[in-house]
Amino acid sequence: MISPRIYATLPQSERELWHSHVFEVKSGMLIMPEPKLVPHVAWEAAETKEMEQIVGLYGKTYHLWQVDRGDVVPMGAPELMGSFTSEDQLGRFEGILQRRDERFGVQMHKKAEVRNGIETPVVESDADRMWNPRKDGNY
Repeated sequence: MISPRIYATLPQSERELWHSHVFEVKSGMLIMPEPKLVPHVAWEAAETKEMEQIVGLYGKTYHLWQVDRGDVVPMGAPELMGSFTSEDQLGRFEGILQRRDERFGVQMHKKAEVRNGIETPVVESDADRMWNPRKDGNY
């Protein structure tokens, strides 16, 4: 993850490969798994403080292993991945997020309520290109 200051120095072609974290943070989708020995109230406060820092950062992620296919070792080339940037993109992933919530004992929508007060930064228009193709139809 990089700051907006560093993002602003990147060449245009590079900037288009990065994604914002506003939706991930504000929707409650991005979580930090809660350690078992930390009281929930303390963890929620610490996680929210971290999310206040993450919300304005840009990320670039390469996935090396498509674990849901069941491969024993990483197969194929790494793939550049994006992240969700709005509610309408979640559609078919609601079940996946529900299973994630159950696995980690969280509720995405409750996380969103807690994070409602986190200030929403401006996202540069060339970020999140995965979801916002150029006018010429290219990504």
